[in-house]
Formats: sequence, structure tokens, C-alpha cells
Amino acid sequence: MGAQDEERRAAAVREMWPKGMSKLMRKAKAVRGAAVAVLACVLAAAAFFGVAQNAGGFLPGGTGSAGQAQSAQGSAVDWHSLADLPAYAGEPYVELEGNRPSFTEADRALASHAFEEYEPLDHLGRTTGAFACVGFETMPTQERGDIGSVHPSGWRTSRYAWVDGESLYNRCHLIAHHLSGEDANERNLITGTRYFNTQGMLPFEERMGDYIEATGNHVLLRVTPVYDGDDLVARGVQMEAWSMEDEGAGICFNVFAYNVQPGVVIDYATGENWSDGTMDEGAGSAGEDSSAATGEGAGAGGGVAGDAGAENAFDATQHVYVLNANTRRIHVPTCPSVEDAKSHNLQGWDGTVEEAEALGYQPCGRCRP
Repeated sequence: MGAQDEERRAAAVREMWPKGMSKLMRKAKAVRGAAVAVLACVLAAAAFFGVAQNAGGFLPGGTGSAGQAQSAQGSAVDWHSLADLPAYAGEPYVELEGNRPSFTEADRALASHAFEEYEPLDHLGRTTGAFACVGFETMPTQERGDIGSVHPSGWRTSRYAWVDGESLYNRCHLIAHHLSGEDANERNLITGTRYFNTQGMLPFEERMGDYIEATGNHVLLRVTPVYDGDDLVARGVQMEAWSMEDEGAGICFNVFAYNVQPGVVIDYATGENWSDGTMDEGAGSAGEDSSAATGEGAGAGGGVAGDAGAENAFDATQHVYVLNANTRRIHVPTCPSVEDAKSHNLQGWDGTVEEAEALGYQPCGRCRP
């Protein structure tokens, strides 16, 4: 083969090489294009189902007919135990598990009709949980009855001037009265602070009540007190709710409400409490009424209610009995002697007459408690 032939063959090879590579490049581009198309389809499907779920209220930020939207308060926390929860830092609750309740299909299947279930007290006498499908059927048809006869675990009568209503502890319903119609049900009441009751739980309870009244729909609801070991007072409650007929579009949340009170330190093991010194105690603080033996109420000589600037600030109707620390007498709340007494001498008593007598008090001769 001559030199000219070799040169022509080499030129032909050089001419063919980029053409061959172009075909390979085109094939590679086609493969990449197909992969991108598949990925786009996957992402589009994920976005579609994500939007569908969000419209159903499953994802944070979903909004329903009752205006249910993820609140700016709190933050999402994945949790399995109390140790996973952040310490209270000024917000009354924290959102759990992306604000999505953990109801199973079996749980939802139970909600074919309205019902209420209250777990039995445990071996320490603690309230353990409530599960219900609430709606018009479960709502009360009359005013709430007296619940003063119930003494939840860790209950003590303690008063501070800076607390709304002065009483530190409330008898807090796991499932609110306006949703359940439950009054003095010991399985539905826990010892909770005023802040926990009104700032932690109440906003969610009102949201559910407003939703039911606006739609006539039902809400699957579970409220679980969370204790640390053998503590008698819960650190807070987990509240989970999901609206049934619209599959979570109206109501969908999973939160932990902290059982705390700004300005007060709580011993959750017993319910004892004291000021942390951050509030203006000069405004008329009231210390703790405690009975270590019973955990029910006022101790002798301790926890006399402060005036808080008003002679009649003490509300006797919030208690089973009233003790006068000056006369050392036990009264029923409606006793005329209670109205005649100076409020700074009065303190609520939710224990028994016998327990108050053991502390040195005597029954009033006028009202004969």
C-alpha cells in the first residue's frame, strides 16, 4: 500500500471517529434524558401525593375548613420518651412527630360512631389516659357539675398572687367538659397548673369545639398524661386529634402541653411547689398549703392566702371546705362566717374534715361541715 493510500485511510479513520463518538454521545444523552424524565415523574408523583396529604391535614401547615393551621408556637419533635422532649422554654406546648397524630387504621375504624373511653387509675392512683370520638353526641346538655370532690394524684391547694385566679392547680380534664360532658370523673381529671390548663390545653379544646359546632363532624381524640417514673404530677400531656369525616382536613395535631407555671417551681414527685423568685411577690404572693401525709391540701400554719390587694379576693366556691387560719375553724364554702372573715385568713381545703381536724382545726358550729 502506497503512502497516499495510508494517508487516505488515516484521514477516513479520523473522519469516522467523531461521527462514531457523536452517536455514543447521543445515546448517552438519551439515557440521561430518560433518567431525568423518570426522576421528574417520581418527583411529580411525590409532590402530588404530598399536596393531597397536606390538603388532608397530615402535613404541617395544612389548612382545613375550621381554619386548622400549624401554629407558629412550638417546634416539631420526634419523640419516644420524656427524655426526647425539649425543656420548657417559654412556649406552652411543642409539636410532636411533624404535628401528625399516630392513630392506626384500627384506631380510626373504632370511630364509626361517637364514644368515650377512660383508662383506669394506675397503682399510684394516677390518671392514665382518655380516648374518644367526640361530636354533638358527646357534648353536654347542661351546665358543668361540681368536681371538687375529686382529688387527682399530687393535688395540693397552693395560691400565688400572680397566677390567674390565684390557685396554682386546677382539676384539668383530659377531655374537656364541653367536648365530653364529663364532670367528677376521676379517670378524666389530673392535677395541672392554671397556665397548663388555659394556655397549653384550652386553645386546642376550643379549636375542636368550634370545628364540631361549625361542621357537625366528629374528632378522634387521645390525651395521654406523661409522668416521670413514680411522680404523682404529670410533666404534661400528649394531645392527638384527627377529624373523621374530612380525613384530617379540619383538625389534625399532635402536641405535648407542658404542665408548668411561670414563677413557680414544682416538685412533680409530690406536687409541692414554691416561688422561683422571678415574680413580684410584693404584690401579695400566697405560699403552698401542703399535707405530706395526704398530698391533698393545706397544712397547719402554712400557705395562708394573700390578699392580693382585695379583701374579698378569695373564692371559697372553688373548694370543698374553707379553713380559717385565725379561728382554726372548718367551714363549708357558703357559711356566713366565711363571708364575715378577712380573706387573708382563709384558705381552701379539698381534703376531708377528719384530715383538717388532725391538723388542729375544728368544725364550725354554724355550718357544721
